[in-house]
Amino acid sequence: MAEREVDRSVSQTVKAQLALRDQILSGALRPGERISELQAVETTGASRTPVRMALVRLEEEGLLEAIPSGGFMVKAFSERDISDSIELRGTLEGLAARFAAERGVSARELEPLKECLAAIDELLRQVPISIEAFSSYVTLNARFHALLTELSRSPPLIRQIDRASALPFASPSGFVMAQSALPEAQQILIIGQEHHRVVIDAIENREGARAEAIMREHARLAVRNLRLALRNRTHLDLLPALALIKSATD
Repeated sequence: MAEREVDRSVSQTVKAQLALRDQILSGALRPGERISELQAVETTGASRTPVRMALVRLEEEGLLEAIPSGGFMVKAFSERDISDSIELRGTLEGLAARFAAERGVSARELEPLKECLAAIDELLRQVPISIEAFSSYVTLNARFHALLTELSRSPPLIRQIDRASALPFASPSGFVMAQSALPEAQQILIIGQEHHRVVIDAIENREGARAEAIMREHARLAVRNLRLALRNRTHLDLLPALALIKSATD
């Protein structure tokens, strides 16, 4: 009975955490807005203990900030905060690619990565790329990065990459939907896809330094996407969470 109660509490915590994160990233909760425990209970439908845990987890993720007088506040981010988070992810993914290259990967293990690459190539043949194609790209791009990380065969490194990717806006596809409205959109995706192609080649040829360098450069492309998205906020409906970020000119 006690075990079932613990499982139920954990499930409620995750449910509340996801619901509150969605409210923040959808723009329903604005930067600087206070969230009380009672308010979170009402909006998520979870009980107080799971909600309390969910709020603490969102603080750990960096989306909330604890207020000394009690409760939490939706956090705003500087452009540097986000670019540093992306750089951190790129450094870790670079290490994963180097491990994969140096430890060796079989043709069979690389096959899912190449299938993912081919699926992205098919999307990029559309001119112009539709919003639906951008959405599909987000899924495929996330899969590519996850598969690449797994090839490192390093559980400690995989855990750290998962943590870095959970930082606000630091995931591999964090700004893809926002960039879909930009004139440079297709060119940026083509460059990113070339990075994907080159890192597979480097891993196949066991070129660890090359594989690491290309993944770090790949992350810098995400930083460029961030800057472009912040300069052009006319399509906030595609990524309402951009409202949480203060650009360097704000």
